[in-house]
Amino acid sequence: MVDGPELITVGQLARRTGLTAKALRHYDRVGLLAPAAIDPDTGYRLYSAEQIAPARLVRLLRSVDVPLDQVRACLASPEDEAAIKQVLIQHRGRLQARLDRVRGDLHRTDHLIEDGVTTAMTNQDTQTTPVAAGDERRMAVDLFNGVWRLLEKEDRSVEEDDRMLHMAHASRYHWGQVGAPVNLSRGEWQCSRVYSVLGRAEPALHHARRGLELCQAHGIADWDLAYAYESLARAHAVAGDKDQARAWTEQALAAAEDIAQDEDRELLLTDLESIPAQPRFW
Repeated sequence: MVDGPELITVGQLARRTGLTAKALRHYDRVGLLAPAAIDPDTGYRLYSAEQIAPARLVRLLRSVDVPLDQVRACLASPEDEAAIKQVLIQHRGRLQARLDRVRGDLHRTDHLIEDGVTTAMTNQDTQTTPVAAGDERRMAVDLFNGVWRLLEKEDRSVEEDDRMLHMAHASRYHWGQVGAPVNLSRGEWQCSRVYSVLGRAEPALHHARRGLELCQAHGIADWDLAYAYESLARAHAVAGDKDQARAWTEQALAAAEDIAQDEDRELLLTDLESIPAQPRFW
């Protein structure tokens, strides 16, 4: 047996930290959390009491999918709260970009369903001319999708932020020429989301309110209405008004119960969780 300070087994460490024995063995293999010793007689991994806190930190960070290399960086200075906070802020940005990619794919899929794949393929071969006759809708769709591609980037430049903002407004303009009320509401929602991402509360609130007004004026419900509430919750959170952010989040949750498709409902709930400083309501 191994002599020295009292050591605990993989199973004991697993019970005390919430990690599984399988995960601990994996973290040993990848060099993230190596045991303090290996029993020469049995080959069992043995850990010291001092490794309980680092193992709990690993479990906490991995529970929100922080990448292993960044978990390793946090373990190098586990008492540096500022450094760990920065890792989490960067990770949140990646998660938000991933969520925007999913939502962008959803919108692009909606356009394919509505316009047809053949039309979309044909338009790829057509040279775009500035607002040519009959091209308003295609311009609106292309600009809308272009905004999503920029939202998905994790390291946008200032110039790309500007382009994203102008494209969102341009898309909303073209929808205003040819779109139905639901397209106008979605355009207002996208403008609000862009302003929220850029940390500009006042215009984010303005476009969120316009989106909700369009839903209410034209009887638009389902996930469009729920997302109109979501945009107001997000914009108020950006403005630092936690009470209003919470109130509109509750409105969005109530509206979520009327969303027909389970996938749309789950996407909304995930989006609500990404609103800064929001408590969990479900």
